[in-house]
Amino acid sequence: MYKLFLLAPRMKPVVIGVANGGTRAIEGLLLAVTIREMNGLAGYFSSRTVIYGGPLISPAVENRQKILQMMLKGLINNVMNHSIFIQFRNFSSQAGNREAFTEKGFKLRDRLNLIVDTSSMETVIKNMSESRWRQVRKGLGIGRSGDWTVDRSAEGSEGRQVRIIKPENLAQVREFYEILYDLYKYKVKKPLPSWGFFEQFYRISEEGKLGIILLVEYRGKIIGGILAPVTPGKTIYEWYVCGLDQQYKEVYPSVLATWGALQYAVKNNIPCFDFMGVGIPEREYGVRDFKARFGGEMVNYGRFARINNRTVYLLSELGYNVLAALKKI
Repeated sequence: MYKLFLLAPRMKPVVIGVANGGTRAIEGLLLAVTIREMNGLAGYFSSRTVIYGGPLISPAVENRQKILQMMLKGLINNVMNHSIFIQFRNFSSQAGNREAFTEKGFKLRDRLNLIVDTSSMETVIKNMSESRWRQVRKGLGIGRSGDWTVDRSAEGSEGRQVRIIKPENLAQVREFYEILYDLYKYKVKKPLPSWGFFEQFYRISEEGKLGIILLVEYRGKIIGGILAPVTPGKTIYEWYVCGLDQQYKEVYPSVLATWGALQYAVKNNIPCFDFMGVGIPEREYGVRDFKARFGGEMVNYGRFARINNRTVYLLSELGYNVLAALKKI
């Protein structure tokens, strides 16, 4: 992740570590990334620092709260003049650390997530809704059973040929990015990393590190895909996913992209699939409804957030809302 953030445009990794004064052993480690949508002074108004899942603290440490407070202090001092706010996107419960975060000015905000058990293919299929399982079978053009390999080719009753594949070249990744770019520009209306981020993720993943990109190919054309970081033996994360669902309604490319990652998890002994967020409780969110049909456990680990510059934050939020409104006109 550090290498990805180092090489991707408009991203800057920040590492905070705490070492034992006697043994010099690392007892705590935190990786953050400061993100800007633009270069130069204008980029400051879109700047934020994000921590995905951290921090990490050695199990051997007795005073974990002290280590955490030291890392939070170091992080704040490092980024407070370079980003408007800091956000921890929790991948597990941080209830025991809430006091340390609160002391440093962080507030816990509710955020739902969906965790799927991928310990076996039988478990994955059992937890899916019948309609979602039917879409998978129909999209691939196969029956209720079969050899669910990642690169399986399938001929449907209408002569369809759909494959879930790993990219064969950078051009295919670019096709995936273009679909994702249009989705975020016209529907999601949230910032999307530049092409350089996806290029670097692909190059690092080709080295056998970081994660995977899986693509949905239909008659030689890329119609969907997923970018998923992987913690070997533990978790696969759905970071970015998309599909040309309106153009290829009978293929269900977004469904197949997620399905490809689920079966990758099973085949590579990764027992957990993390959807990386399904919105705010009690607020309608279509994406949550889409993901919930894959089954899994709904959790609320929340996000810790700290505003470094409230005036600029409010101005930036106002500008973002105005821009979003103009896009709807």
